[in-house]
Amino acid sequence: MDTPIASVPPEPPAHSRLFPRMTVGVMGSAGGQIPPKTLQKVYRLGQEIGRRGYVLITGACPGIPHEAVKGAKNAGGFVVGVSPGLNFKQHIVDYQSPTMGYDAIIFTGSGLMGREIENIRSCDVVIFAGGRSGTLGEFAIAYDEAKIIGILLTTGGLTEHLETIISFIKKDTGAVVVYDNDPAELLDKLEKLYAQRLLPVYQELVTRYNPDGALGP
Repeated sequence: MDTPIASVPPEPPAHSRLFPRMTVGVMGSAGGQIPPKTLQKVYRLGQEIGRRGYVLITGACPGIPHEAVKGAKNAGGFVVGVSPGLNFKQHIVDYQSPTMGYDAIIFTGSGLMGREIENIRSCDVVIFAGGRSGTLGEFAIAYDEAKIIGILLTTGGLTEHLETIISFIKKDTGAVVVYDNDPAELLDKLEKLYAQRLLPVYQELVTRYNPDGALGP
């Protein structure tokens, strides 16, 4: 009897070969009146994130971020949620937050505002769509910590005013902000910035240090 030949995994698409895999945060309104056109555009953004093999990170909340989650899962993407809750029960009961579509939920127990730091710091690039006061807090963290930031235009809310807000800040933090109406073109811009600014640093680190880590003393 012939020995079965092990199947060889297919070569990953070119856009997913960046290493480490790019993590993309999507931040925006978790409540209020969100126009259907905005939800449709963010859903397409999620689809594009999933199609390209990126990891989507959100605040595990309803509204705009969850629309991106649904789009990403539709395209077979991997999704991580950063919850304000201490555990699964608090996530659902106290914060009335979604569970469907997430491959993993990280429970911070930090509350809505407190979890924003973990949320932003876990992302290589951060995209903002729509948004209210909570989104402004997330943007302030991302901008002050020199993140690569994408603004999905014509989604209403805070994002329509961020360019003006940045002009008032008058502080060079090292953050880079790009704008586009189209989800795919915005991701193209963010991928190029990731490849220029972060990927070389990551590659150098993983070649200089043991990728399995080192035992402590």
